[in-house]
Amino acid sequence: MLVSTTPSIEGKSIQTYHGIVTGSTVRARHIGTDILATLKNIVGGELKSYSILLTAAREEAMERMIANAAELNANAIINFRYQTSTIAPGASEVIAYGTAVTLGD
Repeated sequence: MLVSTTPSIEGKSIQTYHGIVTGSTVRARHIGTDILATLKNIVGGELKSYSILLTAAREEAMERMIANAAELNANAIINFRYQTSTIAPGASEVIAYGTAVTLGD
């Protein structure tokens, strides 16, 4: 599945628009992670445990979006984006979305 942030793919024509596709996941932080992050805030630096958590969440959201597009028999997703929001204390949602299309030559 070709995934692009642009509204078109150079050298390809869009034959069919299938509509918006999404994939999302909600992840919660671990209490141990919060304690280490609090300590890291004192000395500064990257919060690697949070980076790992968000990377995994983005990957899962993208996989779900691609599965949604495959169900529609699309072969590409254009205008791809991520959005993150806090839905509860300590829990965030990551959503991947774009437009599913069928590309031709």
